[in-house]
Amino acid sequence: MTTLSDRVNTALVVIDVQNGVVAEAYQRDAVVANISALVEKARDEGAPIVWVQHSDDSLEKGSLDWEYVPELTRRESEPLVHKNYGDSFEGTDLEQLLANAGVGRLVVAGAETDACIRSTIHGAFARGYDVTLVGDAHTTNDQSAWGAPPPEMVIAHTNLYWQYQAAPGRSAGVTDTGDVTFSG
Repeated sequence: MTTLSDRVNTALVVIDVQNGVVAEAYQRDAVVANISALVEKARDEGAPIVWVQHSDDSLEKGSLDWEYVPELTRRESEPLVHKNYGDSFEGTDLEQLLANAGVGRLVVAGAETDACIRSTIHGAFARGYDVTLVGDAHTTNDQSAWGAPPPEMVIAHTNLYWQYQAAPGRSAGVTDTGDVTFSG
């Protein structure tokens, strides 16, 4: 399993489910509802939850667009990681938070599939984490005007290739919200 052998815990990582990021995202309401269910399940099972919040020139810190969607409420005891890059580990204290909590496996949900989700799952995997992507709990916006496939194809492709990701001592996988477990 994880190459971080002294880290037996699993954490839910919720990435960038912010007003300005998901306002027009593919199946926004269904994805947000699934993420909400994951948050409740993690809380019920006592699993750590880490919230990640992006800011940059087009997503100004403190703005309404920068805020998390109202359907998701972070508890004060749940860490919030502020980031400026796609990979949630870059230039943040995410690695230290996970190390302090003994986390070696991540369950990942949020936005955007083809940007911050992709960067973070690869970044985590390269750093030694087992990484489970929740296939029905991530979304993206339509970037087809710039040559990208339609959002449903971006999501399907990411789910397809992530279930076959492999490296020594680590596991990757894709599961649906209803099948997520935070133990074992």
